[in-house]
Amino acid sequence: MAEFSLHAAPAPEALPLRRRGSTLPDTTSSTVRPAEGVNAKTMTEALREIHDDIDSVSINGVLVATRDGLVLCGVTRGVEDDGVAAMAAAAAGLATQFTSQAGVGSPRAVFFEGDSGQVGVFGVDDDTLLVVLGERDTTMGMFNVVAKQTLAMLQQAVAKRR
Repeated sequence: MAEFSLHAAPAPEALPLRRRGSTLPDTTSSTVRPAEGVNAKTMTEALREIHDDIDSVSINGVLVATRDGLVLCGVTRGVEDDGVAAMAAAAAGLATQFTSQAGVGSPRAVFFEGDSGQVGVFGVDDDTLLVVLGERDTTMGMFNVVAKQTLAMLQQAVAKRR
């Protein structure tokens, strides 16, 4: 995943722009939203720490968002981060309702498989979601394994900072 650049959420005083992929600078000092300031900074630092250890053969992007659907940081290419974060929050909410109605407990993850890859949504903690984007030729089983490894690495990196 070396060709990706890590980006944080846009500054609160900047107007939001529609964008595709990672276009923001590799700094967090001026790009952390005050409302989620500590969490955004923690997540950005944690994602920076694990970035080189993410399986880039199976995973082509990761995004960290609030459960309200706001982007905290990410390493993506060719996706609209804001839209993906909002849909991840909606998917996590729907998963909670679905698993409750089905009587299978609390959701651990939400997976989608498309023609050209996979998407997984995981709860990092009570306030944060991790979205993992899979490569085209990765099987769903392999994607499940590497996505959960990425989640565990991120959770450990975050725990060190709290």
